[in-house]
Amino acid sequence: MRDRHAAGAPASLVVSAAAAILALPREAKRLIMATADAIAIPTALWAALALKFDRLDPSLDRTFAYFLVAVGSALFFFSVFGLYRAVIRFMGPKAMVTVIAGVSLSVLVLAVFDRFFASHQIPLSAFGIYWALALPYVGGSRFVARYLFLRRSGAKGTAARVAIYGAGNAGARVCSVLFGGPDFQPVAFIDDKKSLQGSSINGIRVYGAESLPDLVRERRIDRILLAMPSTSRRRRREILTALESLGVHVQSLPNLSDLISGKAQISELCDVDVSDLLGSDPVPPRPKLFGSCIRGKCVLVTGAGGSIGAELCRQIIRLGPSRLVLFEMSELALYNIERELEEIAAHEQLVLEIVPLLGNAHHRHRVREVLATFGVQTVYHAAAYKHVPIVEYNVVEGIHNNVISTWYTAEAALETGVETFVLVSTDKAVNPANVMGATKRLAELVLQALQERTTQTRFCMVRFGNVLASSGSVVPLFQNQIRRGGPVTVTHRDVIRYFMTIPEAAQLVVQAGSMAKGGDVFVLDMGRPVRIDDLARRLVNLMGLTVRDANNPDGDIEIEYTGLRTAEKLFEELLIGSNVTGTDHPMILRAMEHRLPWPKMQQILNDLLVALASFDCHRALALLTESVLEYQGDPDIRDYVWTRKAVLPHAPAAKVADFAAKRRLSEAAKPTQGQNPVA
Repeated sequence: MRDRHAAGAPASLVVSAAAAILALPREAKRLIMATADAIAIPTALWAALALKFDRLDPSLDRTFAYFLVAVGSALFFFSVFGLYRAVIRFMGPKAMVTVIAGVSLSVLVLAVFDRFFASHQIPLSAFGIYWALALPYVGGSRFVARYLFLRRSGAKGTAARVAIYGAGNAGARVCSVLFGGPDFQPVAFIDDKKSLQGSSINGIRVYGAESLPDLVRERRIDRILLAMPSTSRRRRREILTALESLGVHVQSLPNLSDLISGKAQISELCDVDVSDLLGSDPVPPRPKLFGSCIRGKCVLVTGAGGSIGAELCRQIIRLGPSRLVLFEMSELALYNIERELEEIAAHEQLVLEIVPLLGNAHHRHRVREVLATFGVQTVYHAAAYKHVPIVEYNVVEGIHNNVISTWYTAEAALETGVETFVLVSTDKAVNPANVMGATKRLAELVLQALQERTTQTRFCMVRFGNVLASSGSVVPLFQNQIRRGGPVTVTHRDVIRYFMTIPEAAQLVVQAGSMAKGGDVFVLDMGRPVRIDDLARRLVNLMGLTVRDANNPDGDIEIEYTGLRTAEKLFEELLIGSNVTGTDHPMILRAMEHRLPWPKMQQILNDLLVALASFDCHRALALLTESVLEYQGDPDIRDYVWTRKAVLPHAPAAKVADFAAKRRLSEAAKPTQGQNPVA
């Protein structure tokens, strides 16, 4: 034990010294490097002369001048070439080019000094020996220091032991970055290419994927980093499926598009992108569809600060509009999206006018003035309330925002001659089981009815399911719950949903609008539905944890089933009936669904306005049920204000439910009048 401790003492001292140097200010580190070079360069020159003349004290005229020129020229060129600005921990092979250039030029200066100012006292071969000694010192010393610093970084017992999946450029770069910090210790590379397996990168061996189970056990790997930013999503999904059973935390580099755009750095690790688990490879956009409603036109996006609206704006500005009008009622959201778009436009040198406007689509005259003033030709109506329980408890505002706002915006588009009007809809509009879904279906019916009144404006709607990472998405909720130690809350074991990424959904919305003939309902191909319980379990496993249940009582994370939320369905659908046809895009379908004539729709909307103005939730929901045939309204009205107003003055809140029940019984006992039994 004593011998082992004694042998380890020098290594420990070296690591401690490296740690002390790393803690110094940057200027102090540069001074240390320059001082070390100022000592070693003349030493190399003396050694070269001693070897050439076979004597320890070579006699030269102006000896001090030789050493002064050698040191001065070397330090000058090293400084000019940025050798003292380089971070030693992150030096790569390109640094050797700088070292060779700096040493070679300093030797050349010394040779010129000898030829023209010092009577040719040193043979050319001595300069060759000097170059051969100085080069390995200047380059080698820095790489030795790099090794010691990296060894120090990985010496901490708390560092996570990492296997990097991907031995390409990205993997090698991220390995150097991880080596430079105290938190991660790369111990193995994994790559599918046979040609790379068995080789070493930064001193770390490359293995095949079949070796991972043994590596995890023998090397005590507790984290796997996916360093494959350009790999297809299909291949990434296959890899993630294979890694699930290993019980290690899987992380990845940011998306390649984010790396290229500068939104993310290669050193920023993140949890697995759920789109890699759920989605297939995106279908490239069709050029003739992608920009036909946008290029050279004035485009307006309502709800421009929301998750879908903002992504629409990001894609629209790259398609060459002459002007993009951002219409948003949230001041903060408008500020954020305007600033982001201005930065994108400046970075990519896009020429367009960005107009940020505060406003609410409830205000019909405001919308009409905006459309007329700026000559808007295309409208993407993304403004909506979309959270099912919240709309269920705020019936009046939900109908106002999702139905009346759509109507007013569409009427304004008619009056001002807008060419194309695209409504962003939802799969919850199909056979709706809740107020939110019913309002979105009624908004679709409004546009279809309005199409009867015009041939100038093309109205269409695009219907799709859940989008990943949108506000309220289940995926970031699950990830946060797992990081906090659980439980992960799933509403029901059998609930399934369709998923799509926000960029893909926005891209398809833009293309669908280009195919509109008038009154079209476009449905996006969302792929296969996903069982939410399975998704939660996969996320737990890929974060290096296990599910705690009856079969595994010692697991890490419990899954808690909370029951379906208010008015929530187990299954979402995308079509009403089966009357659907294809389009010019393989992921966009055109649905042929029933519609209401404009006179009847106009009467429904006018009656809705009266009910909303008097805050008559009963009447409003009855009209919603009457117009949306697939919707069977819940007899329980959950609107917070309605239920509170129903209570007698000063009555305790506990009487609300009882009072509402008695009111329903009273209403049911009344005789039916006309065709509206709730009137």
